Amino acid sequence: MISRKRVVRLLALIVAIATMPALAEGSGHGDPAAPVILALAVILVAAKLGGDLATRLEQPAVLGELMVGVVLGNVSLLGLTVFEPIASNAFIDMFSRVGVIILLFEVGLESTVNQMMKVGVSALLVACIGVVVPFVLGYFVTRALLPASSPYVALFIGATLTATSVGITARVLKDLEKSQTQEARIVLGAAVIDDVLGLVILAVVTGVISAADQGKELALSEVVITLSKAVGFLVGSLVLGVWLSPRLFRLASLLRARMVLLAFGLGFCFTLAWLADFIGLAPIVGAFAAGLILEDVHFKDFKEKEPQTLEELVHPISYFLVPVFFVLMGMRTDLHSFVAPGVLWLAAALCVVAVAGKLVAGLGARGTGLDRLSIGVGMVPRGEVGLIFASIGSQLTVKGERVVDANIFSAVVVMVIVTTMVTPPVLKWSLNRR
Repeated sequence: MISRKRVVRLLALIVAIATMPALAEGSGHGDPAAPVILALAVILVAAKLGGDLATRLEQPAVLGELMVGVVLGNVSLLGLTVFEPIASNAFIDMFSRVGVIILLFEVGLESTVNQMMKVGVSALLVACIGVVVPFVLGYFVTRALLPASSPYVALFIGATLTATSVGITARVLKDLEKSQTQEARIVLGAAVIDDVLGLVILAVVTGVISAADQGKELALSEVVITLSKAVGFLVGSLVLGVWLSPRLFRLASLLRARMVLLAFGLGFCFTLAWLADFIGLAPIVGAFAAGLILEDVHFKDFKEKEPQTLEELVHPISYFLVPVFFVLMGMRTDLHSFVAPGVLWLAAALCVVAVAGKLVAGLGARGTGLDRLSIGVGMVPRGEVGLIFASIGSQLTVKGERVVDANIFSAVVVMVIVTTMVTPPVLKWSLNRR
C-alpha cells in the first residue's frame, strides 16, 4: 500500500517533470494563450497539493498554497529555472489581481453592516488598539533597522502590520466549538472592524505615497484629503448601496437568463472596485464595501429561481482565482534575498512586533472574566490580508524605486507565514487552558 505522502510527492514530481519541457520550449503552435493555460494548470494543481499537505498538518490551507509557491519560485536556487516565466507573466498577474478583488468581496459577504454595528465597545477598542499599536511599532522598528530607506517604506510596513485575517481565526474557533463564546464574538467582531480600519489606513498611506511619487510633499492636507476620500467612500457606498442594492436586484430578478444573481453580484463588486480606483483608493476597498452592502435579504426575489446564495455562487470562482494570488505571492518570495544584510533581522523584528501588537489589543476587551490572552492571540494571524497589503506596496514607487522591494517583501511574507502558523496551536492551547 502506497502511503498518502508518497502519492502527494509522486503527483508533485509528475507535474514538475511534465511542465518543464513545455515551459522551457514554449507552445508548439505559437498560441500566446498556451503558456498562460499551462501556468494556470501548474498553479492550481500545486495549490491543491500544498493545501492538502497543510490541512493534514492541521494548518490553514492558505498557508500550504503560499508555501508551495515559495518552493516553486525558488527551485532556481537548485539550477532549475523552469517556473520563472510564471512569476513574471503579465496575464497570471492579472488573474492574481482579480483574485484579490474576489477574495475581499467574499470577506465582505461574510459580514454585514448590522453585525459591525452590534459587536460592542469591546470589539471596537480591541480593533483600534490592534491597528494603532502594530502600526506605530512597525514604523519605528523599520526606521531603526532600515535607516537609509525612505520613510514611506516604514509607513507601508506599519500599515501591513495592522491587518488581521478573519478566516483563519474563525476556522480555529469553529473547529474547537468555541464560536459562540463571548471571547469569540469579540475577536470576530474586532477582526471585521480591524479590516475596515486597515483598509482605510491602506488607502491613506497609498494616497500619500502616490502623491510623493508625483513630486508632492508629504503634507497634512494630503493625508486629510485621502482619509476623507476613504471614509467618505466607505460611508457613502454603504448608505447608497443599502438603499440601491435591493431595488437593483429586484429588477434583476425579472430577467429569465441563468445565473443572473451571480452576474449582477460580481458586476456590483467590480463597479465599486472601479469607483474606488477612480477616486484614488485601492480597488479592494470597493470590493470589500460591496460585500458588506449585499445581504441575503436583498436577494429574496431570487429564492425560487436560484436557491443558492450569492456567497455560495461566488465560491467556485474564488476557488479558481484566489489560489493564483497566494501561489504567485509565494513565488515572488526570493529566499536568496535573506543573505542580504539586515533582512533576517527585519523579518524577525516584524514577527515580534506583529505578535506583540495584537496581544496588547486583547487588553482592550471590557468585561469581567474575559480571557484577554485568547482574544489577543485570535487577532495575531495576518494571512491573506497581510499579503494583499504587501503586494500593493510592491507595486508602488517613489521616484522610480519600489516602496516594498524584494528583500522587504520576503521579510513581510515570513511574518505572514509565522503569524499564520503559530496562531492555531497557540489559540487552541489558550482556549483550553481554563
